[in-house]
Amino acid sequence: MIEEEFPLNIATSSIATSGALAGASSETFADHPGYRRMFARDHLTVGIFLPLRFYQGDMAVLQGQADLVAEADRRGFAAVWVRDVPLFDPAFGDAGQLFEPFTYLSYLAARTNRIALATGSAIFSLRHPIDLAKAASTIDHLSGGRLVLGIASGDRPVEFPAYGLDMDERGTRFAQAVAYFRQLLAPGRLAIDTGLGMVTGADFLPKPPVGRIPLIVTGSSRQSSAWVAEQADGWLTYPQSTHTADGPRRLALNIRAWRERIADGGFRPHMTNEWIDLADDPNFPRTPLRGGFVLKTGRKGLIDLLGEWREAGVNHAALGMQFAGRPAPEIIQELAEEVLPQFPSLEGPKPLAAKW
Repeated sequence: MIEEEFPLNIATSSIATSGALAGASSETFADHPGYRRMFARDHLTVGIFLPLRFYQGDMAVLQGQADLVAEADRRGFAAVWVRDVPLFDPAFGDAGQLFEPFTYLSYLAARTNRIALATGSAIFSLRHPIDLAKAASTIDHLSGGRLVLGIASGDRPVEFPAYGLDMDERGTRFAQAVAYFRQLLAPGRLAIDTGLGMVTGADFLPKPPVGRIPLIVTGSSRQSSAWVAEQADGWLTYPQSTHTADGPRRLALNIRAWRERIADGGFRPHMTNEWIDLADDPNFPRTPLRGGFVLKTGRKGLIDLLGEWREAGVNHAALGMQFAGRPAPEIIQELAEEVLPQFPSLEGPKPLAAKW
């Protein structure tokens, strides 16, 4: 789920977070297997965005998907991404990947060994931080430290009244939830007093296995650009147009402006995604479909795009194939054999032993 980047007409949050709980540079995640599988300065890795096929009234469309995720793990993809769509609104669009994301990631953790497990994106404004932290820390333990948490404030209007929430307040709730989440997972006894709750005389368990869980902010998430620069452990945004080099050039300007705002100057990764229809013909030109929402291209055009993204400062590309005409196994095989060698995943530390 990708949200707009810093719209000018929003009321941005002023929720403060202590420096120790603000966004962190790559040194903080030096021992985090998921983060290090995906991210390094001047390097781009490739992941797979689920679902591989959209739900259109029949759950059978998801049969075999976990097998293909396990195949992507064996083939060396950097990450698998799941979406968070609590309610299906036919007027809005697709139903996402259907399964509750944290439960599904636990299942995928048991089916895989090295691939990072990422959310794109968990809706922090809809859920309580205690529940988010409990699910996230559990999956991080079960997977040996492979969780990378993309987070967002939400953009589906039907969901907020269903939770009894005001959609107009989602920016404030998002910032409060981020601060609360980080306080829960930090070392030491809890002393929390926010609009989302109060904790005294209790502790939160389990703490993350490798210090902290990366929080990748999606778009603006209804915050100011300064807030995202200070608080995000990484940034996930729209790719701009992808059928010409103009889009990556514009994306480069956004990434550069964001990184210039990061006070300590440390490296923090940028991610983007694209829905691709990978043609049989490797020379098929980059062609926008569905109003630019889908890119049809041969593998040579995709390799060119990924190279342009890397030059723009993108560190990870999540590729979806929901609209592709070819079967997903064929696309995964071609990507693994022809594309990944030029954009390899990073070795980093091995996942921790998970013998629960």
